[in-house]
Amino acid sequence: MYQKVKRMTKTMRIFHWINAFSILAAVITGFYIGHPYYQTLISEPAAYKYVMAYNRLIHFFAALLLDVISIAIFYLYFASRFEKPIKKLIPNRQNIKEFWEVFLNLITLNRRKNFDSSHLDSFNAVYFTILHLLLVWMLLTGFYMYVQAFASGLSSIGSWWPALLHLATDWVGWLLGGHAGVRWWHHFTMWIILAWVAFHIYYQVWRTIFWKEGDMNIVFGGYKFKKVK
Repeated sequence: MYQKVKRMTKTMRIFHWINAFSILAAVITGFYIGHPYYQTLISEPAAYKYVMAYNRLIHFFAALLLDVISIAIFYLYFASRFEKPIKKLIPNRQNIKEFWEVFLNLITLNRRKNFDSSHLDSFNAVYFTILHLLLVWMLLTGFYMYVQAFASGLSSIGSWWPALLHLATDWVGWLLGGHAGVRWWHHFTMWIILAWVAFHIYYQVWRTIFWKEGDMNIVFGGYKFKKVK
């Protein structure tokens, strides 16, 4: 016998899919920006088709969406009326025990399941927090490289914008050894995020198969099903 349990609100599902498609767009365009890999000389020189410009534009707006959504999610960590993930990040005895039980459930292939799977668990709370920290790091390294275009201190909206960006991001260059170091970390962090995404998809499919509680439906319909004894 199963009981229907609400796991995500409509807002949370919208945020999830905006994040997913923004990451996909940022990765595809980021690869091209770092190394233009597809044919651009089909009928006229690439310079006249603005291929790089369009890729940079999409990359920039995808990054902005990720940043805005991350800020909104940060707010919901503390102020959500549905569930507050911050409660699952507090390193108290209950959360540590739950994190360990979820981890053991994963590595023992469901031979041990001593936790309630009908709500957000500490393992997933930590896992998603890591994603948003990675996105913040991508924001800082990405903006640092973006700011290099304003080396003259001028922009179409005035000198205050480059000055603000330099103030917010120059320390990243000092920390990572200049433009080359920042670029390497931006690229490397992308691979960490892709590994995160791969494990996230794998884990949700794994939960759906082993628990038979409809976890994959959460991001589409907002509900899953809890086994009732």
